[in-house]
Amino acid sequence: MTSHTATVRWRGSRELAEVLLAAISPDDPGTFEARLEACAGEDDEVVLVIETASDSIGSVRATLDDLLSCLAAAESAVLAIDEE
Repeated sequence: MTSHTATVRWRGSRELAEVLLAAISPDDPGTFEARLEACAGEDDEVVLVIETASDSIGSVRATLDDLLSCLAAAESAVLAIDEE
């Protein structure tokens, strides 16, 4: 029985969202689900939705910590490359 869930939503450009999704896809794929959703009325904006669930709140937190760290590193790398 899964009693703890968490959902993270990030909104931004499709290009960056695809990079972020690719960055987290190899990271423990059985512990979360991620997808891109279109934003109504926005051609180039999407929402990256990440959902995780577990019997343990500690597991949910650990999964989110890992994912957020990975997302932050990927976003920083993309922004650093864009600045060059």
